[in-house]
Amino acid sequence: MTKAIFITGGASGIGRAVARLFAARGWRVGLGDVDAAGMAETLAGLPAGAGSAHPLDVRDRTQWDATLATFADLAGRIDVVFNNAGIAYGGPLLDHSDEEIDRLIAVNFRGVLHGARAAHAHLKRTAPGSCLLNTASAAALYGTGGLSVYSATKFAVRAVTEALDCEWEADGIMVRSLMPSFIDTPLLAGPANATTNRAKRDAVVAAGLEFTPVEVVAEAAWAAVHGKQLHTLVGKTARKLAFVAKWAPGLARQRGKRIVGS
Repeated sequence: MTKAIFITGGASGIGRAVARLFAARGWRVGLGDVDAAGMAETLAGLPAGAGSAHPLDVRDRTQWDATLATFADLAGRIDVVFNNAGIAYGGPLLDHSDEEIDRLIAVNFRGVLHGARAAHAHLKRTAPGSCLLNTASAAALYGTGGLSVYSATKFAVRAVTEALDCEWEADGIMVRSLMPSFIDTPLLAGPANATTNRAKRDAVVAAGLEFTPVEVVAEAAWAAVHGKQLHTLVGKTARKLAFVAKWAPGLARQRGKRIVGS
């Protein structure tokens, strides 16, 4: 039977690239997002009949249960749930509004918890070999100035990935994370927070950091689902940060200060 993957944040960026790659390799793809037009664009780039779109706000647990049940009925099974939906605010902590902090936590962390809880029963049915894949970030390797709340949510995703990989091993379910560095997607297009008009992308460029193509992230997602590595680093920046965070944390601190000043 054709394998099936459900992808949140499937309307653009990493989610769209992963959908295209898995569909091209014969998988059935389900897209979940609040952006209906973006999901339609993603579907238009997939082979005919390979995908379906499902309106989903990852902050709503009830929607999660209903959406995965609908996709499971359409596809006949769910082999992978890709907890990919996320948002990004940046800048100093004191520049964040309460609403921005609450939304970051609700989408980036609570949404992942909802997705994991809703996915478990479906993944257990297709185990062994099924997988919960979470999008963490290189920001989960070392706390970065100017990304305090975002980084904290991604540290939380990393921790949940490690914990669930232990908890769900007996059920035959793999739990994995992607830790990409900066990806040039719509996530970086807007301002860092409500106090500035400067695009997040501009701060990355000013700090001298490179972007990783979404196609590279998609290949990393494929490798994560089919491999044994718990966390998959994606991009030169992620690999460099992992090295310095472990062996030279003082350099990691200096890097974080450079981003704050960018």
